[in-house]
Amino acid sequence: MSGLTFRSTKGHWMTNFSRQCSHKPTGLFVPPSPPLDPEKIKELQRFITLSKKLLVMTGAGISTESGIPDYRSEKVGLYARTDRRPIQHIDFIRSAPVRQRYWARNFVGWPQFSSHQPNPAHWALSNWEKLGKLHWLVTQNVDALHSKAGNQRLTELHGCMHRVLCLNCGEQTPRTVLQDRFQVLNPSWSAEAQGVAPDGDVFLTEEQVRSFQVPSCDRCGGPLKPDVVFFGDTVNPDKVDFVHRRVKEADSLLVVGSSLQVYSGYRFILTAREKKLPIAILNIGPTRLKMDFSLSSAAKDP
Repeated sequence: MSGLTFRSTKGHWMTNFSRQCSHKPTGLFVPPSPPLDPEKIKELQRFITLSKKLLVMTGAGISTESGIPDYRSEKVGLYARTDRRPIQHIDFIRSAPVRQRYWARNFVGWPQFSSHQPNPAHWALSNWEKLGKLHWLVTQNVDALHSKAGNQRLTELHGCMHRVLCLNCGEQTPRTVLQDRFQVLNPSWSAEAQGVAPDGDVFLTEEQVRSFQVPSCDRCGGPLKPDVVFFGDTVNPDKVDFVHRRVKEADSLLVVGSSLQVYSGYRFILTAREKKLPIAILNIGPTRLKMDFSLSSAAKDP
């Protein structure tokens, strides 16, 4: 995934791949990019070979070739295709109509979203774990594709759409169980999606949503929420501390398919920089770290 630049200091070097990989997109949501220089591929191979305790952080870009759109990609991301924006945590918590709209859209989108399968990038990371190359995998994605590929040394930073939580009692249930409950409550309800969004969401009109019935928690009657971190929410501090420890144990860090615009993931790159770890970024398009390094005195040769 990318174009490559080097920034180096004594004891610290960074490789930045802003992928210019295949001649044509291999899927509907993969942005176009020019061919990658074979020399840059060799540099990535060298980076991986030299890594003994590699920490990998993945973003939405790794899943676009599985058919799941991202938010920021040029021409094909949600922000480029529509004026729609992801749901905000505070709106979901405070408003029953917002929850109704969210769950109606998610109900329609779930069969397709849950059927997505890992692509070669997911399988490669799973294989690295089996070979002992991968120290830890941190994903910002909520699609469960790393789990489907078999990764176990895994932290789902923003949770997983395949689990549902009660906002009152914390009871956790599989998302597939909730889909059955939706169908029981809405036997004659149907709606055709007007478009697809990331994270299992589709576009529906307000009229389509109005009659949709949403179940409550089986245990306490409380409202249900997917076990994910919505925009405007924060990642559990214990999970953040856990990932910081994994970064400090690593000897190098590879970012795959992320622009690093969201601080919840970017903070671990800052930790890696403080530790002077070698960092490689494999991504279509610019990243936050590249811009940051271009302004930093730490990016200059001594």
